[in-house]
Amino acid sequence: MHDPILSIRELCKRYPGKRGAIASAGVNLEVSAGEVVGLLGHNGAGKTSLVNQIVGLVKPDSGSITLSGVDAIANPSKARALSCVQAQANVPITGLTPARAISQVGRIRGLSRAAAEANTARLIDALDLSAWANVPAQKISGGVARLTAFAMAAVAPSKLVVLDEPTNDVDPVRRQLLWTQIRALADQGAAVLLVTHNVREAEHVVDRVAILDSGQVIREGSRSEVMADLEGHLTLEIDMIDRQPDWPGVVTPHRHHAMRWVGTAPSSTADELIRWAEATVKSGEAMRYGIAPVSLEDIYIGLVGAENTEAEGATA
Repeated sequence: MHDPILSIRELCKRYPGKRGAIASAGVNLEVSAGEVVGLLGHNGAGKTSLVNQIVGLVKPDSGSITLSGVDAIANPSKARALSCVQAQANVPITGLTPARAISQVGRIRGLSRAAAEANTARLIDALDLSAWANVPAQKISGGVARLTAFAMAAVAPSKLVVLDEPTNDVDPVRRQLLWTQIRALADQGAAVLLVTHNVREAEHVVDRVAILDSGQVIREGSRSEVMADLEGHLTLEIDMIDRQPDWPGVVTPHRHHAMRWVGTAPSSTADELIRWAEATVKSGEAMRYGIAPVSLEDIYIGLVGAENTEAEGATA
């Protein structure tokens, strides 16, 4: 791994106007060139506040942020010049078309007209935005606006690219195209900090993850490191009709919401799990079930709590 482009050390921030709400509580995080680091956490965990501190919009109470050797706290404008950000809220581009907005950002960041137009055309094609490239911004959908905002951040990427919920409002087909482009940014040498709720899709793109809760990084590492506790396990989900399941002994129950109950078990017990689940459905006690390898999303929910992820899913 190269020296980190972004290095955060013991970062602390408290908002006294919000009953002393803690946004960052001793956060340590690094992002190196060529890697995507996923910053995961429920609403209110401190993700966007951390992003705002990185780009100099909010000053931390203590700790350090270094961006490509620059003290980002002492020199916020210089640090911002070394980063590209797709904020959680779309940049207003009223009066422009997506193609014009993307190209103009490329020019502002120092690209020649030819390079800005070439990069714009490449991103529009890669994200399947050709049908809306020259449509006035006030006539495009939220999903197209979100993809346009990503392309504005990616048209002339700096050393650090920060993406705050880039897939919000994007349809499933173009989300897959977007994930490919996010991965491409890192493969081309940028350090990418990805803030997302979409854990299941993001796990195929990220090199490392940091799970944030109450302003603290509660787990950090590669996918395999984060999932080490449940390596070689399966997740069993079963929708019960009117009572909790009588789990077989090999299952460790984890959570439930409404009718759905979730547990894990060693992969070697797959046959036993299927027989039990089939019998439970056949008896009329359950409607359906699903068995799959444990995912990063399972780890995430287990750490931050199902109630948090369900609440944010309802408002996403």
